[in-house]
Amino acid sequence: MTADVVAEFGAFLDDFLPQDYDENYQRYRRDVTLRREYQAAAFDEGWLIPEWGRDEGGRNLDGPQALAVKLLGAQRRVPRLLNIQGAGVAAPAIRAFGTPEQRERLLRPAARGDEWWALGMSEPGAGSDLASLRTTATLVDDVFIVNGQKVWTTQADEARWCTLYVRTDPQAPRHRGISCLILDLSSPGVHVRPIRTAGPAIESFCEVFLDDVRVPRESLLGPLNGGWGVAVASLEHERDMIWINTWLETNRALDPALRASEITEAQLVKLGRSLADAEGLRLTGLRTAAQRWAGISSPAWLTLKLLGSESVQRAALLSLEVAGQQALIDPAIFDERLESLGATIYGGTSEIQRDIIAERALGLPKGRS
Repeated sequence: MTADVVAEFGAFLDDFLPQDYDENYQRYRRDVTLRREYQAAAFDEGWLIPEWGRDEGGRNLDGPQALAVKLLGAQRRVPRLLNIQGAGVAAPAIRAFGTPEQRERLLRPAARGDEWWALGMSEPGAGSDLASLRTTATLVDDVFIVNGQKVWTTQADEARWCTLYVRTDPQAPRHRGISCLILDLSSPGVHVRPIRTAGPAIESFCEVFLDDVRVPRESLLGPLNGGWGVAVASLEHERDMIWINTWLETNRALDPALRASEITEAQLVKLGRSLADAEGLRLTGLRTAAQRWAGISSPAWLTLKLLGSESVQRAALLSLEVAGQQALIDPAIFDERLESLGATIYGGTSEIQRDIIAERALGLPKGRS
């Protein structure tokens, strides 16, 4: 059955992707039209989030079938979604926690890519530590008055909506006084400022300033002061997506080194280690998925973000080293390395990931400041 599903998805890709897609992948990787059309077509055919029900735009596939589809997509290097956090994080949160009215209005456009979403999590001085956020929302006559600032907010300058995490109970413990609001980024008092990057980037990064922004109470996503649970559950949907993407990015970053006509012995050793990293990432991801389906709690999945992001960086650096002066006339190799530098920051910094592994996987005591 799984083989039949994978074959059907493969046939869909054969029909959708341009005939020269594999040969000209680097060019198509930045083709905005193709990326937009792929997300819409994949959603319409039920392949984008295949584990969802058919009435939600999926195919009602079980875990192994859905993962097999996603792995084939990674192997075929399907076009990257234009607004990946919309389909990957915001849509699952709306599906799990939204009111019937919120799901009816927002779910399909978010998953299909018709309306873009930003994730209002990171703040100056908080970074990957969501529990340290200081943006406040005070409820006055069924309206939240929001003040604060978000930073590194991907695509906020292009998005219509934002899942905004705010502190609604300053007296509660750090994890218990947070709520999630659905923010219309065109609201008065919202100011978005793009952040300049050192080189070309697939997505933009922004600062978002919130000055007495009025958000109606019906825009609360999930329970009041229950935003921590919303964040954890919605990011849980990223679990497989993260390791599959970093596995794909590691292999892509190694392509120039694998094709090199000359490579030193030391670089060959590094290449072998990077290939082993990629395979270790894939096998660990498969093992943790199988444990999850079997109802087994395993801390191994906590290592996947750290291993994946650092593997991408090592692979891109190796290809740049192997290319040598050739990198001066092949900007794709340099751009790959530059882009890889963000891997240990976005989605949770490596420092935060090490803290999580130490505390939740190894049972070490929390550090004291």
